[in-house]
Amino acid sequence: MHPFLVYAAAALAEIGGCFAFWAWLRSGASALWLGPGVVSLVAFALLLTLIPSEAAGRAFAAYGGVYICASLGWMWTVEGMRPDRFDLLGAAICLAGAAIILLAPRAS
Repeated sequence: MHPFLVYAAAALAEIGGCFAFWAWLRSGASALWLGPGVVSLVAFALLLTLIPSEAAGRAFAAYGGVYICASLGWMWTVEGMRPDRFDLLGAAICLAGAAIILLAPRAS
């Protein structure tokens, strides 16, 4: 599976899992949200292990940029709050940094 697809799936799993806890603790949703939230967070962790990287820290760092963009997409589509220009600029900068981390040539 292509790393970007793995990162995108991991981001959805992490955001969904975290949102389940947010809904329970901050929005008064039922504690039944916790079960799917935990499953989603476990899926997130498992997905990150599929990233082809010799260093876990590098895979996690590159994921950060994808997570930021996915979080803004979640905010817009699920929470109904449109990202402003500063959100978009910050996300673009983070995604550029993630690309550098992930795609830079490395000495063997």
